[in-house]
Amino acid sequence: MTARKTGNRQAAKASGIPAAALRFLEYYYPIHYKAGIGVEDALRGGVLNRHQVAMLWLIHSEGKDGREMDRKAIERSLESWFEISGAAITKALRAMAQPPLDLIRLVENPKSGREKIVMLTPKGEAHMKKMIAGGEAYVQRIIDHMSDEEIERGLHFFNRISEIVEGFRED
Repeated sequence: MTARKTGNRQAAKASGIPAAALRFLEYYYPIHYKAGIGVEDALRGGVLNRHQVAMLWLIHSEGKDGREMDRKAIERSLESWFEISGAAITKALRAMAQPPLDLIRLVENPKSGREKIVMLTPKGEAHMKKMIAGGEAYVQRIIDHMSDEEIERGLHFFNRISEIVEGFRED
């Protein structure tokens, strides 16, 4: 028996749906590279690069009051998502801290003079609102073609994937 057939049988046993893992995998890349990149481009708004958008989103979603976050925490998350160096992160942050962007401020962490805290400026907060509105508009174009039940099932599905993947990090 081939490894593929063994894997398919294991997937069928785990989910009760024949070849479920393979079927999910076949949808993954189209969703990630077509829909996901589309959302990312909408968030970028033609202004920021992918890494900068991810940094701002991290601050918004995981930062203190959605406005500030330790630079090291940003670096840890980005290194798990992208192949990116600390130097590239510093360069991207500095670009967002300088004109014409002026979206963030880098301030010394009172607990460690070597560490920085990344804080949104008022212009950065306004940019986040605009960025989220652009992403929301893109996603709205997708869900306009779905029933309320499909939307609820999709939200549940994404939530479960997030919970499961977070559990992998804890293992």
